[in-house]
Amino acid sequence: MKRRDFIGTTAAGTLGIISCNAVNTKESTMAKDFELKNNINHSVCHWCFNSILLEDFLIKMNELGIKAVDLMGPKEWPLLKKYNIHSAMCNGAEISLTEGWNDPKYHDVLIKNYSEMIPKVAEAGYTNLICFSGNRRGMNDQVGLQNCIDGLSKIMPLAEKHGVVLQMELFNRINHPDYMCDTSAWGIELCKGLGSENFKLLYDIYHMQIQEGDIIRSIQNNHQYFGHYHTAGVPGRHEIDESQELYYPAIMRAILATGYKGYVAQEFIPEREDKIESLKQGFLICDV
Repeated sequence: MKRRDFIGTTAAGTLGIISCNAVNTKESTMAKDFELKNNINHSVCHWCFNSILLEDFLIKMNELGIKAVDLMGPKEWPLLKKYNIHSAMCNGAEISLTEGWNDPKYHDVLIKNYSEMIPKVAEAGYTNLICFSGNRRGMNDQVGLQNCIDGLSKIMPLAEKHGVVLQMELFNRINHPDYMCDTSAWGIELCKGLGSENFKLLYDIYHMQIQEGDIIRSIQNNHQYFGHYHTAGVPGRHEIDESQELYYPAIMRAILATGYKGYVAQEFIPEREDKIESLKQGFLICDV
């Protein structure tokens, strides 16, 4: 049973009140032990916790007061709306991580996919839509950069019209050895080439720590190009606690100092048996 099942039943008498309190002891304890300042807008990538059914996961996020989930497409949006949870980073228009905007042979499909998805994102009340550069496959980075500009420029007017922000994710060369958008410098050049406030970089802190480090300075100097943030522990992409090398409270304070109002999404793969406890800890660490 859920707390909302008892709304409006307080007049049922003492037995009903006792029953309600007994059923909700665990939930009440959770609320007491888990209180957020919410200076950071928290989100989470469900794929890291996909051993938990999405609906059960959303119910748990409601109990925790987490208002958003990342990497959700149109098939999942109705369930998110059922639980009043925002889709902070939408997906579903991309082909794959490796087949992206840097290769003109994919442009026709990508332009069609994004032209159809952008209005859907806006109609659903969402803002951010992910995209990918694709792999090099021997292509020069400058050639790939220009190919991305040429292709993306064809859909940017539609994104601007609907208030949708396309966000290209940054990856590292260890986990994604041939992916082209693997440095913040390359991604920033793409942002400059497109010249639109509706194109940003999804700054994955885990990936960029592995690839180039200097996370706080990058955020301070280039935050205007970063539209969304993901977290995970380095090394291993696990919990963001003291077992890894990044100090997330300082990183979160640096993000807040830029005036950022968007979402920060947990994207670590939990090692502990109690995955939700790991997630709660991650939210609290970032809740500066």
